Amino acid sequence: MQVILIQDVDNLGGRNELVTVKNGYARNFLIPQKFAVEANPSNLKQLEERLKVQAKKEAAMLAEINKVIEVLKASPVKLGAKTGTSGKIFGTITSLQIARAIRDQKGYEIDRKRISIVDEVKELGAYKASIDFGNGHVTEVDFEVVGE
Repeated sequence: MQVILIQDVDNLGGRNELVTVKNGYARNFLIPQKFAVEANPSNLKQLEERLKVQAKKEAAMLAEINKVIEVLKASPVKLGAKTGTSGKIFGTITSLQIARAIRDQKGYEIDRKRISIVDEVKELGAYKASIDFGNGHVTEVDFEVVGE
């Protein structure tokens, strides 16, 4: 029996996926628990519409991600840090500081958990950070640490 999954089901498939299962499994578990609906022509048509809407949303999100990547790569983000006489900074630069600098200088709010610093920052100079936007979209951003 073919069913359309409404929710993700372990070891079976993800949401909006058409799967073939045994009749008893579908009738006794998946459909009563509201994990799936029967794959009749009406439900298949609804599935197609949902997939079209989802594809449009993903295309719009991809365009927005590409726009953000272009803005971030245009120029390096500048971070101020207190330094000693030898050029070493007190403490270290964190992803939270980078996220705040991007928000202040570029105007985009990026979650600090998505930012990972490539090299440990202990001195003044230019460095790179990696930003993971999800769905395999990762970019490297240049940032420069300057003395305050």
